Amino acid sequence: MSILHRADPEVAAIIDDERTRQVESLEMIASENYASAAVLEATGSIFTNKYAEGYPGKRYYAGNQHSDRLEQLAIDRAKQLFGAEHANVQPTSGAEANMAAYLAFANPGDTIMGMELSQGGHLTHGSPVNFSGRLYRFVPYTVDRETETIDMAEVRRLALEHRPRIIVSGATAYPRTIDFAAFAEIAREAGALLMSDISHIAGLVAGGVHPSPVPYADVVTTTTHKTLRGPRGALALCKAEHADALDRGVFPGTQGGPHLHSIAAKAVAFGEALRPEFKAYAAQVVRNAAVLAEELMRAGIRLVSGGTDNHLILVDCNSVGISGLKAQNALQGAGIITNRNTIPYDQRSAYVTSGLRLGTPALTSRGMKEDEMRRVAAWIIRVLKDPDGEGVREAVRAEVAEFARAYPVPGITDAEPVAATA
Repeated sequence: MSILHRADPEVAAIIDDERTRQVESLEMIASENYASAAVLEATGSIFTNKYAEGYPGKRYYAGNQHSDRLEQLAIDRAKQLFGAEHANVQPTSGAEANMAAYLAFANPGDTIMGMELSQGGHLTHGSPVNFSGRLYRFVPYTVDRETETIDMAEVRRLALEHRPRIIVSGATAYPRTIDFAAFAEIAREAGALLMSDISHIAGLVAGGVHPSPVPYADVVTTTTHKTLRGPRGALALCKAEHADALDRGVFPGTQGGPHLHSIAAKAVAFGEALRPEFKAYAAQVVRNAAVLAEELMRAGIRLVSGGTDNHLILVDCNSVGISGLKAQNALQGAGIITNRNTIPYDQRSAYVTSGLRLGTPALTSRGMKEDEMRRVAAWIIRVLKDPDGEGVREAVRAEVAEFARAYPVPGITDAEPVAATA
């Protein structure tokens, strides 16, 4: 019996139930993944106990000699991993990293451009219900109605018309490669700074299977827990000339004491991502998504933009006559965990949606490859073609649970993430 089971059996029981869920279901939410046992151990380390306001070598509390070593190690690994001139490893979430970047380089009321939320952007890219849309004047850009890819000509037109202080490139539900070089050219022409939010694709960038924004962007933000397989948290990168401004945007601009236990886990995750096997993992994520997309389209299911270049797929549920909400709930009943999502020019509400977002990072971390994606696709197709069929859901759920138990879960049933082979 663990210490937690003895100290608080109620909490321990909930964690046990969640462990079973993660082992016996197929995690296909594109923003979720599995952290290694080493990352989990660092997250739960004794650095939880320490305050360390400030930065290495300049703290506002005593007793931080080891905190300085730890944070500097994380900084050095992040810079090496992404080829960046400067890294700040303190942001506690992607939203906070974006807030710090805006604060560093813009003033409230300034004009910023970002991808519209319902088209694939993020809340912090200017949604009117978010701090970003309330504090800054956001000009949204969209995707082309026909190709459903970012309309770069429209981005340029808007940038030259509105002359924003910052242009944000990046998305949370965009299945195609982002042309950071083209964004940089537009930003230079419009006299804007370029900010790239790579929260979804950071692991693909680190693994060399998606172009990096680092050579082009003035500042880059990302979470550390999606395709990077790290702890819940974030990271901000920038060119050396912007280092002081970015650091002030993080502390004291938007947060106080850093979460050192998370920084410890970030250092571990960056170290894991620097290993050759991580590149093989990233490549397998993309291959798996491509096969999954191919199988779904073969079954007559329409995908936004006609496929994928990265780790995620955006299904148009109108092609099977149901909403995204119904699709999500039907698949959950079958043990396949996804999330409903708006699609470009969606006619349904943001709560109901017409889309379903699927991702391959977590399944790939369990060692699944192309053949497994074909089996998973077959289950998804069965459920989506008969979402009201209780018997179908129950049958698929039993098959999924048996299938899933055969694959190790990093940090839960296996000590390390499974290394894919190229």
